[in-house]
Amino acid sequence: MTETDIVRTTCPRDCYDGCGIVVHRRDGRIRRVLGDPDHPVSRGGLCGKCAIAYNGAWLDPERRVLRPLRRIGPKGAGQFAPATWDEALAAIAGRLGAIIDGPGAETVVHAHYTGTCSIVATNFPNRFFHRLGATEVEPDTVCNNAGYAALEYVYGTAVKGFDPRTARDAAAILVWGCNPSASAPHAHRYWLPEAPGKKIVVDPVRHDTAQAADLHLQPFPGSDAALAFAMMHVLRREGLVDAGYLAAHAVGWEELSPRLDACTPEWGEAETGVPAADIVAAARLYGAGPSLLWIGQGLQRQPQGGNVVRSVALLPAVTGNIGKPGAGVYYLNGKGATRGMDLGAVGGAQLRRGPPQSIGHMGLAAHLADPAKAQAFFCWNMNVAASAPNQKALLAALSREDLFTVVVDPFPTDTARYADWVLPAATFLEFDDLAGSYFHISLGAQAKAAEPMGESLPNSEIFRRLARAMGYEEPELYESDRSIIDRQLALALPGVGFDQLAAAGTMPVGKEAAVYFADGRFPTPSGRIEIASAAAEAAGHGRLPSPVADARPAGGRLRLLTPASRWLMNSSYGNDAGVAGKLGPAFVTLHPDDAAERGLAAGERVTLRNETGSLSLELAVAPVVPRGVALSDKSRWLAGGANVNILNPGLVSDMGRSTALHGVEVEVVRSGVSA
Repeated sequence: MTETDIVRTTCPRDCYDGCGIVVHRRDGRIRRVLGDPDHPVSRGGLCGKCAIAYNGAWLDPERRVLRPLRRIGPKGAGQFAPATWDEALAAIAGRLGAIIDGPGAETVVHAHYTGTCSIVATNFPNRFFHRLGATEVEPDTVCNNAGYAALEYVYGTAVKGFDPRTARDAAAILVWGCNPSASAPHAHRYWLPEAPGKKIVVDPVRHDTAQAADLHLQPFPGSDAALAFAMMHVLRREGLVDAGYLAAHAVGWEELSPRLDACTPEWGEAETGVPAADIVAAARLYGAGPSLLWIGQGLQRQPQGGNVVRSVALLPAVTGNIGKPGAGVYYLNGKGATRGMDLGAVGGAQLRRGPPQSIGHMGLAAHLADPAKAQAFFCWNMNVAASAPNQKALLAALSREDLFTVVVDPFPTDTARYADWVLPAATFLEFDDLAGSYFHISLGAQAKAAEPMGESLPNSEIFRRLARAMGYEEPELYESDRSIIDRQLALALPGVGFDQLAAAGTMPVGKEAAVYFADGRFPTPSGRIEIASAAAEAAGHGRLPSPVADARPAGGRLRLLTPASRWLMNSSYGNDAGVAGKLGPAFVTLHPDDAAERGLAAGERVTLRNETGSLSLELAVAPVVPRGVALSDKSRWLAGGANVNILNPGLVSDMGRSTALHGVEVEVVRSGVSA
């Protein structure tokens, strides 16, 4: 007799949606992974990539790392032999001990990011590295750190935005530099269409969300600050500036206002390529309010990304569109800021024995290439070989025979091919945790639906065992997952136990839509919105943001945009055969006029090249980007040994030592044409 049951759980991926999942089991084994029909966001559906991969590679023992693996071939060859956990832990602890006693613990480097965003799996391993004294590759520098820095100057925080439930009160929603159709598919499908207000999208790419908007503004990449200033000029000219709000809750308007004089819509059109009439229309719609502003993380991946975000973020302050229903500015909703959780405690920063040591992802390749700085490298929760810049140099650094490398992952990633040891991590279907969207103000149970495959273990247990092998005695290194879950759940949902949350799947935090900053007080040095920021000035960024646009590419080059694909989540899912089939061959899209100017036709092979590297792709031709722009999705695994990051030299943004990958420029020529 067979027994069938279901387990409710929550998708912990790096995504705005935080979808609910029902796992169908038979005799304790997973048979199907489907969307939860009772989940308020996903409503029974999963995005295409999750629906395929969670029923594909995630359940396929042939795709998984099932036991510890020891390298037996050259680095990069992917040749390994199975080993026991005892052998792996002893070897790793022995090598780490020798490094600590010799070159020093700071030469142990660890990189991690969002392979899973559940709170224990993401944060607990940091306890081990804090105790060790390792150097951390600052996670957000590969993604969104410029935006964090910019918003902290203006509002004092980047992790407390608007509650999406307040969309019912908004007359307009402005989505700037974000593509929900790829990165927040259920917000694109349900939240945006069902909100009653007008939809304005600002993005160089005419993606599906832009096509569905009431108004799409398509600036040339790098000109967003100029566009924001032109909109503020219109707001001031047409009496849509909330002078009373500015006087009570902001500082610096009187300094900024003169800068708007020259920023007419006509000037804005010349700087950005957006028609002056559309600039006026967008300003009027947004300024009438109440309005929501969604700042996408893609917006700040530019050379002047911090200045761009500071400029765009002034729109709510200038119009008083903050601190009331239907208004606000959103970048991320952190689980601490909006749900009361203490993720710092989960990460155990108190275990540090000295000042924190960190580097940025843009400098990872150079850091790992230097034996004086890097003797060991741990990579967990990410695949740096696919996601990091300066790819050719990074792979060379990972090939160092004397760089002791440990990869912790459920799958044999591109990075794992360079490891001395690969440790098998369990997937989110195989352990309990807490997960929550960084958009919706809710919390979900990540409930264990199956035993870990093979000898794999949750991240937390792997690092408990490593701590024990190192002889560490601090009790925080051995705290159980359930203890952490119970304490954090009590902060977010008092009186709710994990089993109760698991039965429900996901619960909202707060019965009604929260209105943040309703009291007009902000966590800035002045307690007000800082249009003019002394802190920014002290850091060399200027008291005010500037109405500047990046110079256009010259010499026949194109600005390369590499946004997320609807079929990948960073580099997750790239190893699934079904997802690979949906992706098809890697391609680059050009505007028809750019293709014609180069004598290129859709379907032929072209080469993208610059000083950093070259990459051959299939050409697509469509008017989805402005002239002067090339578009190619990020995050594919390294078929042929490279992806688009071979073209990225590691450009650093103006703030937060963050990525400026959307400032990369390339030539596009027919493959086989010499330089």
